[in-house]
Amino acid sequence: MLDTSDGQGPIHIEDMSVGLTRHIDKTVTDRDIELFAEVSTDRNPVHLNDAYARTTPFGGRIAHGMLTAALISAVIGERLPGHGTVYLRQNMAFLAPVRPGDTVRAEVEVMNIDVRKRRVTLATRCLVGETLVLRGEALVLAPSRAAA
Repeated sequence: MLDTSDGQGPIHIEDMSVGLTRHIDKTVTDRDIELFAEVSTDRNPVHLNDAYARTTPFGGRIAHGMLTAALISAVIGERLPGHGTVYLRQNMAFLAPVRPGDTVRAEVEVMNIDVRKRRVTLATRCLVGETLVLRGEALVLAPSRAAA
């Protein structure tokens, strides 16, 4: 289930400020992992085969790293800035595994705003509980009332 209940909608660049944050929470299910494997064609057994995954350093199945990263895309496309945003660049580091049943909090935070170019730099991160599992930075072209 995807939770976007922080009560805020898409935000125009003119209404942004440094430090503004938005998030979503998503519990990663076995079905999510199976669907991601189908869509991505990444069928690495560490994601899909319990017996194999137990023999790895992870000691069990893990979600695809890019499935976790896709939750950042969801925040950017739905929450901050929201609909009308164009993703320009993303870098990221995967810091810890996400396992089936984990609830991931994907967060973005405004770090820099260039209103003239409509570009916003966002800090991106995903957490499972207090554990940082992904961190990075995104550059987006944000929606603007002036461009509408």
